Amino acid sequence: MSTKEVQEKIIDNMKRWQKIENASVASTGKVIEKTENPVVRMIMEIIQRDSQMHYRIQEMIADSLESKTITLSPDELASVWDLIEKHIKLEEKTVELANEALSALKGKKMVVQEYLLNYLLIDEEKHNKVLGSLETIKNGMYPYG
Repeated sequence: MSTKEVQEKIIDNMKRWQKIENASVASTGKVIEKTENPVVRMIMEIIQRDSQMHYRIQEMIADSLESKTITLSPDELASVWDLIEKHIKLEEKTVELANEALSALKGKKMVVQEYLLNYLLIDEEKHNKVLGSLETIKNGMYPYG
């Protein structure tokens, strides 16, 4: 498959995926309208916002292959790396706090709080992973070629 064919395939994939993200936003909206339960509403709102961000990322990927080249040089990243490292430390502290709270809840049958804390832990760990992987760009090691 040629580079152009790969690009066209990814662009098509992103556009189809965006339609699913739009359906997800509508679907979560229907659940939010139908319930007053604060836990269900919160989770649906989180998923809705995530879907909106996914849509924007897919748009950026498609645009970068169609018309708007996106670059992030190691030098650009290095200029803000100290701030990113400080933010990583903040994220690490949130993971510690989530683990601490989960340990305190262990065996207490507080399932809603445990569910929400597990969500927070997963999300904070995701933030750490995403920020940490920026270091491959900073070091000039572009994993995609």
